Amino acid sequence: MSGAVLNQVVSGMEEVPEAIVQDYADQKEVLSGRRPLLSDIVRMLQTAASKKRTFLCLDALDECVAGDRVKILNSLGQILQSSSSTRIFVTGRPHIRAEIENRLSGRVTTIFITPRRDDVIIFLRSRLAEDTTPDAMDSSLEADILKKIPEDISEM
Repeated sequence: MSGAVLNQVVSGMEEVPEAIVQDYADQKEVLSGRRPLLSDIVRMLQTAASKKRTFLCLDALDECVAGDRVKILNSLGQILQSSSSTRIFVTGRPHIRAEIENRLSGRVTTIFITPRRDDVIIFLRSRLAEDTTPDAMDSSLEADILKKIPEDISEM
């Protein structure tokens, strides 16, 4: 994932910093063509983020395996330390809030967003209207979907 973020950041630059080009070339030689290590990717991201204002967006961090989440958050913390103009937007369920705040050392603003039942129903109706096999569902199943899913989402 970190490599994909680096790729996106670098592809948005007009010119790739020479330090990143050289670092990547060195790692490619050392690792026989394999991808760079996480620490190398973080260093390259720090270099890229120091060159211009950078926004990193990570969605559904709560779905990441706990051990990997620790590595990701520690890496993000390192990037924030070296680049004051970097901003990070992370989404996840509330149960990882404390972990994010601890790992990013208080450089966090939390915004709670909860789905509104009416919005969920509108979304579901629009998706059901796009069903390519409308005969596969009767009105009872549709009613169950429109009742159960909004209830389940409100618990998340």
